[in-house]
Amino acid sequence: MSRFVSAAFCALFVMSFSLSSAHAATYNAVAGKAVYTANCAGCHGAGIMGAPKTGDKAAWAPRIATGMDVLVSKSVAGYQGKKGMMPAKGGNAKLTNAQVGNAVAYMVSLSK
Repeated sequence: MSRFVSAAFCALFVMSFSLSSAHAATYNAVAGKAVYTANCAGCHGAGIMGAPKTGDKAAWAPRIATGMDVLVSKSVAGYQGKKGMMPAKGGNAKLTNAQVGNAVAYMVSLSK
């Protein structure tokens, strides 16, 4: 019985990584470029309100390490950090969660 339980936990553990990877793969950095340009570049291009500048690998590394789901979740809901803040959806409530995710994917692709 304990082997069965161990095998089940191992399977769930492996599946959690697969599902997370599959979810992260749904973001489209190419589609995110237009959203970024129209909505995100104003702050992330200049570092306004403590926003990490797009392309600043040192600033983005710890954020990227948290994973796309965390980055997108904070971008959708908004975030108050020690060095700054981000309004929900960058201040544009008309953006869909998918559009925000795509924009984040675009910024991450330029900041690795």
